[in-house]
Formats: sequence, C-alpha cells, structure tokens
Amino acid sequence: MILKLFTVLLPWPLRRRALQRWFGYEIHPTARIGLAWIFPAKLVMAEGARIGHLNVAVNLDLVDMGAKASMARGNWITGFPTHTSSKHFAHQTDRRSALIIGECAAVTKYHHIDCTSTITIGRFSTVAGYRSQFLTHSINVVDNRQDSAPIIIGEYTFVGTNVVMLGGAQLPARSVLGAKSMLNKAYTDEWMLYGGVPAKPLQPIPADAKYFTRTDGFVY
Repeated sequence: MILKLFTVLLPWPLRRRALQRWFGYEIHPTARIGLAWIFPAKLVMAEGARIGHLNVAVNLDLVDMGAKASMARGNWITGFPTHTSSKHFAHQTDRRSALIIGECAAVTKYHHIDCTSTITIGRFSTVAGYRSQFLTHSINVVDNRQDSAPIIIGEYTFVGTNVVMLGGAQLPARSVLGAKSMLNKAYTDEWMLYGGVPAKPLQPIPADAKYFTRTDGFVY
C-alpha cells in the first residue's frame, strides 16, 4: 500500500517507469494516467490510451486499453480477482475479472463498472453521460450463491446516460442504448435503437448515420 501511494504521487514520466518496473505493467510511452488509483493485477495501455483524474480500478485481474482508448474521470471500477481462496464464484472456473476497452473507445464520467466477470467495450464505442452502472455479479437466489456473467458492448455503439447493464447483457455492434434504460439480456440485431426498462428493440438506425462509420474516435 505504501509503495502504491508513493507511486501515485510521482510525476507522470517517473510514475510510468515505476509502474512498469515495480508492477510489471505494459504502458506505451504515449499513454497517460492522471491522478488516479489504478492497480489491477495486470495493466496494458496501448499508444495514446488515457485514464483521467480520480478514477479507481482495484481487485481486477486485468485492465486492457487499446490505442487511443480513453476514460474521463471519477469512474469506480471494481472486480473480484480469480486468484483467491474465497468460496465466492468458485464454481465459475473460467471467470476472469477484467475490463477490456477497444481502440478509440471512450468511457466518460462517474460510472460504476463492476468487473467481477469480464466487461468488453468494443472499438469506437462511447459509454456516454454520467452515473451508469455495469453490474456483472449478483446473488443467484435459486442456487443460493454469488454468480456472475460477462457484459459485452459491441463496436461502434453508443450507451446513453444513467443506464444499467446487468451480467449476461450484450449490446450489439452499431447500436444505441437509450438514456435511463436497463439492459438485462443479450441482443444480436445491429443498427438498432434499444431502450426501456427492460430494454428492447425500438427502431432501426439509418445505415448512413456517420457515427457508426467514423475513423476518428473523438466526436467534435
């Protein structure tokens, strides 16, 4: 804990070297972390990846960010590592506690991201707005035990503000999840607006919508 605290307070050029040497992280020279507590078991940040101020990422097997992937500020990212003697999730031998953010994907501000099971955010996707919850674990009341399932957010998707996504949910590529929706199942139809509680397909998205074919992750 003391070593981690010391590392966080270092200027970024020294901190990047310390994170690589002392914790074995893989951080590209152009990647950057702000004033944040980011200590998964393994961290991979590709060219131009960014983590802003006041983010917390703990108790995770892996955080993997592709080229130019970004995380704004104030996000709370937790998990439940697989290398533990706890009885929780012992029946899920293939579970991995990971956050994988693809190339040019963006996570904005103040979201709660529970990565007890893997959360994958596809390339060029946006987790927009504020205070969304991504919850991969819960109590299985039938079997009376903790259970978890991955969440998949496809490439070129747009996730609106203040949504809830539960374990097992999948938002297909090139689709939108409307604000304040709750997605609790896996859908496969692309080019679709999903919304409601629980979320369901609402209407097709025009095939010429420029967001879904852009080559630059940043939207002006």
